[in-house]
Amino acid sequence: MIKSINDISSQARQGSVAAIIQVLNEQLADAGIRTRAFLAQNILQLLCEAAKPEQLEQTVVVERVREILENLSPRHIRRVKIYSRIVREHQLLWLEEVTQDAENQLLWSELITLKRPNLFKRLAEDLRTPKPKHPIPHPPAARPLRPRKNTWRWVLGGVSFCVLLGIVGWPLKSWLQSILANSSSAGTAQNGSEVQTTAKRTFPAGQDPFAQAVRMANQAVVDGRSAESSADWLELAAEWQRASDLMAEVPADHPRFQEAQVKIVEYHNNSEISLAQSERIQAESAELYGETEE
Repeated sequence: MIKSINDISSQARQGSVAAIIQVLNEQLADAGIRTRAFLAQNILQLLCEAAKPEQLEQTVVVERVREILENLSPRHIRRVKIYSRIVREHQLLWLEEVTQDAENQLLWSELITLKRPNLFKRLAEDLRTPKPKHPIPHPPAARPLRPRKNTWRWVLGGVSFCVLLGIVGWPLKSWLQSILANSSSAGTAQNGSEVQTTAKRTFPAGQDPFAQAVRMANQAVVDGRSAESSADWLELAAEWQRASDLMAEVPADHPRFQEAQVKIVEYHNNSEISLAQSERIQAESAELYGETEE
């Protein structure tokens, strides 16, 4: 289940929070810092924990996190709120706890804004890095409005068209009325069937985001039965987060939209639980290694 470094980095560049956490944990391991994070209100909420306050010196930690994230340049993430505290048992609602009692819970916190990546550098990295096996979908960008050019030409063309329509329109009026009268009953029935057909949105086979997310979650359940190492549980956390991200792409007119909203939270919680298990195993291994050295 252990993915290559390139695959994890590619997932992180696409905006996967679970992959970003894994990259941060790997690169901050030498400082004894572990991280937890999730995305809220377009801000990456990032918690840094360590055993001793001197490991969490604000200037050093902020610069290292900034450097790592700017090298990754994750899509759709520009602002990061960094929280720092002494390590403690995993809590799913850590953000609520530290914001309600920041004075007693935190050493410090800081909001940073990441620099936008160089366009050519980003394109080169995207071409050089292989695509992940489970790419994370993103909503399509809005089509830019075209500037209006040659306004007078369009106005004159519209006036000419109206004059031409008035000249040839009257002879066609009676002919069109007779055609419309004959086809009104058939047209009404056809329109009724069209409305009934479009009432429910259908998706081509294999492109329904709800079905894809459920399949991914089912695979995560299967993988969870054989997860043993810290890396296994970390990858499992990434799988659950990908399923949650994909479930969030279910449109509002989908027949199972309400169920999808529930599963977004459910899959995200499963990701957090898997991440906690990974951290627990990692901590136990570190303690055992320390005892062996003594």
